[in-house]
Amino acid sequence: MVNDNSKTVEINRLKSPLKYDDYKVYDSHGNEIKGVETFSKLQYVIEPDSNILSDDEILEYAPNSKEAAKVRLRRGVGNNSDVMLIYDSLPWIIGFYYTILICIAIPVVYGGNKSLMFFVLILAILPLLYLYYIFNLKQYVDKSAKKQVKKSGFSTIGSTQENHESEGLESLKKYADEIEDLKASYDSKESAVRKLIEKRFEPPQITYERFMTIIDKSHGLFYHEAESALNITQLAVEDTPRVKNELENKINTLKSIIDQIEDLTNELVINISSDDKSDDDVKNLVDDMENLIDSVKDYK
Repeated sequence: MVNDNSKTVEINRLKSPLKYDDYKVYDSHGNEIKGVETFSKLQYVIEPDSNILSDDEILEYAPNSKEAAKVRLRRGVGNNSDVMLIYDSLPWIIGFYYTILICIAIPVVYGGNKSLMFFVLILAILPLLYLYYIFNLKQYVDKSAKKQVKKSGFSTIGSTQENHESEGLESLKKYADEIEDLKASYDSKESAVRKLIEKRFEPPQITYERFMTIIDKSHGLFYHEAESALNITQLAVEDTPRVKNELENKINTLKSIIDQIEDLTNELVINISSDDKSDDDVKNLVDDMENLIDSVKDYK
C-alpha cells in the first residue's frame, strides 16, 4: 500500500522545475527526462508513477504526461492528441516505413509484376489499418471508466461531442500552442535564475530564502495562469471576443512573468560580475515580481 509520504515526494517531483545540464534535462531527483518530439515542437514532461498516484492525482499534477493521456482515454474523454502523445514516435516510424516502401514499389511497378504489385499494395494498407485501430477512441474505454465519467459530470452522449469538447476549437489552437511555447521558455529561464541565486546568495541567508520564495510563487502563478488558459482553449464552445480577450490577458501575464525572470537573471549576471556587490537593483526587481504576483487577483 502506498503511504502519504511517497505520494508527497512524487507530487513534489512533478511540481518541481526541470533542470538543464549539458543539453540534457533532469527532474528534481536527477532522473533524465526524454523529450517528446512532434513535427512542430519538442517538449519535456515528467512522467508520474502510476503505482503511487491515483488517476485523479495524475490528471491534476501531470496533465500533459502520457499517463494522463491514458487516463483520459480510459475515461472516455480523451482525443486524438492524447493518442498522438502516447504514440509520439509513430509519425517518424510510418514516415520511414513508407519511404522504404516507395523505394521498393517503384521498380516493382516498372517491372509490371502484378503479384508483387498486389503484395506492395497490402503492405501500403497495413499501416492505415493500424492507424484506424489506434485512433478508434472507443476501444480505450472500459465499463468502470464510463461509470467514473458519469459521476464526474462528463457527458457520455456520443463520442463526437466528447471529442469536440476535449479537443477545443481550431481557431483557439494558436493560443494553446503559444502557451506551450511560453511554458518551455519559462522552465528554461527559471532553471537559470535559480542557479544564479544559489551562486550569488548561499543558503541559509535571509536574502537567499526571500529570492527562492518569490521564484516559487512565480512558478505557482505562471502555471496557474497557463493551465487556466489551456482549459479555456479546450472547453470554449465559441471563440467570442470575450474568450479571446481573456486568453490574451492570461498570455500577457505569462509574458510579464517571463520578462521579470529574464530581468532578474540579467541583473544577477551583472551583479555577480561586478566589483560593486550592491543588491539594491536586484531587490528592486524582486519587489516588482512580488507586486506582479499580488496584482493577479485570481492567483490561488
